[in-house]
Amino acid sequence: TSKGADLIREVFETDCEVYFVFNGTSANSLSLASLCQSYHSILCHEIAHVEASECGAPEFFANGTKVLLLAGKSGKIDSSAIERAANRRTDIHYPKPRALSLTQATEVGTTYSVQELRVLAEAARRFDLRIQMDGARFANAVVSLGVTPKEITWQAGVDVLCFGGTKNGIAIGEAVVFFNKELARDFDYRCKQGGQL
Repeated sequence: TSKGADLIREVFETDCEVYFVFNGTSANSLSLASLCQSYHSILCHEIAHVEASECGAPEFFANGTKVLLLAGKSGKIDSSAIERAANRRTDIHYPKPRALSLTQATEVGTTYSVQELRVLAEAARRFDLRIQMDGARFANAVVSLGVTPKEITWQAGVDVLCFGGTKNGIAIGEAVVFFNKELARDFDYRCKQGGQL
C-alpha cells in the first residue's frame, strides 16, 4: 500500500494523501461525502455518472447530500452554470452548494482543457466550493490532452481525484487522491465504515 501510494505521489509530482478502495462508486461516494455535510449539495453535470449512481441512491456513503444538476455542451460544465446554481437560492430551505464534481474525461469522451479547468476552479472558489474529479478515464484525458497529470489536477485547482484503475486494466481498485490534505482528515475511518479496507 505504501509503495503504491508513493508511486501515485511520483506520478502527480506532489505530496498528497492516497487511499485505495475497491471500485469507482466507492471512490466517488466516499470522496464526495468527505467534502460535504448532509445539508450540502454537490454540483455536477446532468449526464455525469456521479449523478446517476454514486450520490442519488447510496445515502450510506454520501450522507444524504443532494445532487444539483448543471447543463453544459458535450458533457462539460459551463462556469456560468456554477454561478447560477450557487446563487439560485441562499435560504435555509435550499441545500447549500459545497462541492463541484467534474468528470475527466466526460461520459461522452470530451476532455476539460487546462484552461477550462482553471476557469471552473476560479468560479468554484468564488462560492467556496471544493472540487472533486471523477477520474475513471483520467489516463485517457492525460494522453488526449498531451499534459502531465499535475496540470489537470492540483495545479488546476482540484482538491481530490478519484483515480481510475478498473478502466485501465486493473482487476479491482481505485485510488482516492487528496491534493488538499486537510480534506483527508479521518478518511481512513470513512473507508472502514464503508467496508473499503
